[in-house]
Amino acid sequence: MESLSSRVLTAVVGFAIISVIVWIGWWAMLPALMFLSVMGLYEYIRMLDRNDIDVRRASLAVFAAALIVASLPVWAQTPPWPGGSWREVVLTVALGYLLVMEVVRPGERPLERVVYSMFGLLYIPWLLGYFLLLRYSPDATAGLLYFALPLLATFAADIGGFFGGYYFGRRKLAPEVSPGKTIEGAIGGLLAGFLIVLVISSLSGIWSPLESLLYSILVASASQLGDLAESLIKRALRTKDSGTSLPGHGGFLDRIDSLLFAVPATYLFLQISVFSR
Repeated sequence: MESLSSRVLTAVVGFAIISVIVWIGWWAMLPALMFLSVMGLYEYIRMLDRNDIDVRRASLAVFAAALIVASLPVWAQTPPWPGGSWREVVLTVALGYLLVMEVVRPGERPLERVVYSMFGLLYIPWLLGYFLLLRYSPDATAGLLYFALPLLATFAADIGGFFGGYYFGRRKLAPEVSPGKTIEGAIGGLLAGFLIVLVISSLSGIWSPLESLLYSILVASASQLGDLAESLIKRALRTKDSGTSLPGHGGFLDRIDSLLFAVPATYLFLQISVFSR
């Protein structure tokens, strides 16, 4: 129960802070996402350092900032070509630059450095950029509601998953990656997320019950995948927590791992099921 109260308190405080920043708009989200990107990359590089894996740190910082800026709504309205995005341009330039640098000034393990550098860009700033994209989809007003969905659904799934695992957990979900996760906990998270989404969609009239169920399955799965993905990274890099930035709760990546997948999943779901009608 102490773990539950700590989990709920952290989630509530984090939810309140994120809600205020999202409500203010892009000019508050931009520095916040920059900060999260820097802290996330810092924790990622620290984990790599412990395993004697090198990356181009300055290049990561520059391209991470460029990816966040390229996610601003003003750039989405002026794509470099029809159907394209400036985010793709930044990512392509980043890959080309890293390859050129390894040709000009090769390190001890050049391919490894390129791979881990690109993964860091994709895993942290690329996924964080979806926060801005979702906030303004399809516009600044409706984007507030759509952004609230993954926040509330992930919060509910986290609490529901804790109760489901604590009281009914028997079968392991992914024992090799995260021994504490259970199938019963995942089902509890799915049910809690569905109830929250169903209430919001019913009050706002944005989705039918079937669409709410489909989205709940998607966001619950994405949330679990985000959690398991970070566990996989930490296990591969022989690290218990991504960092110690948040005393008692690990690092920033430990706190936002679920949202890193839930927010992009929501954005893609909306593009396919709602905005394409």
